[in-house]
Amino acid sequence: MGVKKATREVDVVTTGTFSPMCSSGVILNFGHTDPPIRMQKIWLNDVPAHGGLAAVDTYLGATSLSKTMEDYGGAHVIEGLLRGEEVFLRATSSGTDCYPQKEIETYITLEGINEALLFNPRNCYQNYNVAVNTSTRRIHTYMGTLLPKLGNATYCTSGQLSPLLNDPTFRAIGMGTRIFLGGAQGHVVWHGTQHNPTTKIVDGNKIVGGGTISVMGNLKQMSVDFIRAAVFPGYGVTMFVGIGTPIPILDEDMMRFVSVCDSDIYTTISDYSCTHKSKPVLGTVNYAQLRSGSIKIGDKEVPTSPLSSYAKAREIAEKLKKDITQGKFLLQEPAWQLPNKSSNKTSE
Repeated sequence: MGVKKATREVDVVTTGTFSPMCSSGVILNFGHTDPPIRMQKIWLNDVPAHGGLAAVDTYLGATSLSKTMEDYGGAHVIEGLLRGEEVFLRATSSGTDCYPQKEIETYITLEGINEALLFNPRNCYQNYNVAVNTSTRRIHTYMGTLLPKLGNATYCTSGQLSPLLNDPTFRAIGMGTRIFLGGAQGHVVWHGTQHNPTTKIVDGNKIVGGGTISVMGNLKQMSVDFIRAAVFPGYGVTMFVGIGTPIPILDEDMMRFVSVCDSDIYTTISDYSCTHKSKPVLGTVNYAQLRSGSIKIGDKEVPTSPLSSYAKAREIAEKLKKDITQGKFLLQEPAWQLPNKSSNKTSE
């Protein structure tokens, strides 16, 4: 119906993504023991958790690996808690006058602990490169297993459904924005780590950068339908997280942004066989080409596969739409906008 009429007709557009997001984890408060303990070393199902917080608080990262079980980590503990399973807690301490207990072993459940907050420092990458492998050997990466001699290409964004690609100037998504998170309502609490919203021209195509968001929500209200542990062979544990954002149609500019199509969104093809931080760029491709099942790199036809679920992203966007229309989900203006400059620094 065109931008002008659509702006008058449409109030809100919903977005969604369901992708592996390694920079995720939970803040847990177990409640005090009797006698009390200040937990300095903590394991959950033999997965190390951070003991540098207060007496019975911890942060468990999704990619933290078990000391005794292969292909098991923090993401599996988080999913287990969501499923109502008992998790074995072991903690040690040097002991103090006010926290005399030096060791505890017990079982916890999500219902039985005080607090469980999903807190993810970097989620919802705005745009990400396509991964390929030009070497003669198979390699294992956070972008999945990459076959030698350009045997496959993987990508990890929901394209035209991706939240930050529908709000590239961060007018609707900012600190305090209420979002769909893991099956519950959560909030954007800061820009994500490695926030890099720069835009560049490669091979004549506009490449929107990699903005990210930091998010938080109540794990006790979430669901394994939208939080799932995963293992990438040869790389390790990660966690799939479902996120959806509502974008109010404030004006015609916003309508143009949310009308973006897969064929409009380009990303770079990167060679992951190079171990340096700056991977060689082999060209550009749009998401319509990626979703077609194959792309051309030079003279070679290369099969493509997504790491994110487009079907699940649609499900999240539809669920968010339903909750908004039923008055269960209220839109919230950001307290401030995400920065339009990169937060990245070089590490030697």
